[in-house]
Amino acid sequence: MITIPADVPQNKIALFKKNYLAVTKGTEHFFLFTGDQKLERLALVNPDHLFTIAASPFIGAFAAHLGLIARYGKQYPSCSFIAKLNGKSGLVPQSQKDPISKALWSVDDAIACAEAAQLSLCGVGYTVYLGSEFESDMLKEAAQIVHQAHQNGLLAVIWMYPRGKAIANDLDGTLIAGAASAACCLGADFVKIKAPQATETHTTPELLQMVVRAAGNTKVLCAGGEKQDPENFLAELRSYLEIGGISGCAIGRNVYENDLEQALIMAKTISTLVYR
Repeated sequence: MITIPADVPQNKIALFKKNYLAVTKGTEHFFLFTGDQKLERLALVNPDHLFTIAASPFIGAFAAHLGLIARYGKQYPSCSFIAKLNGKSGLVPQSQKDPISKALWSVDDAIACAEAAQLSLCGVGYTVYLGSEFESDMLKEAAQIVHQAHQNGLLAVIWMYPRGKAIANDLDGTLIAGAASAACCLGADFVKIKAPQATETHTTPELLQMVVRAAGNTKVLCAGGEKQDPENFLAELRSYLEIGGISGCAIGRNVYENDLEQALIMAKTISTLVYR
């Protein structure tokens, strides 16, 4: 069942449902292919490699910064996009300054770009570094972006990462559950989190159950993280879905840090796990 947020106007409900069904392929799950590392990690991957993967039938939607979508989107008309509206590089270390990532574009900018180029824009995304001394700035922008997205029938995806000098362990399960809870309070439809670190008493999938409960009807997506052995990565993902109860994943490096043939095989396998 699709949860229609109360801030989606009556005349935009059909569009919101269309966008939700597009990324979930008619299920309650979502495989988000992420290319925002082009800015966030200054990744040297060829944009055409990213967009070729994103245009495959296995992907729910492709998350990329709006500028990258503007440069390449018209060449790949079959892609569904989540336009990332804020971003920063990792060049300034946390020891020097708590992270802050302000909006680079607005929801209106994303809509105008998509309409001009006839692109399939399904939603927008924004990262919040919860625990940063600048969190209030990011929370305010995130709240407004979620609301503006809904006003226009778009999905809102929040990347929610505890980070800053105040954070002792950004993989603490209780902290990540709290971060997912915060995303729900912002009105997000999906929240992207890092999988929590296992403890002596609880496995990562068991901790994810707590995260999912805290998120309420905001759907939880687990980040893929650094590239791993494919077999181990897929086994982890399966356990997160089947035991942890998450609603999908947001994967970048474990797909695109392969040649195209292997990347498409990985995308197909992940798609099968998520959408089955």
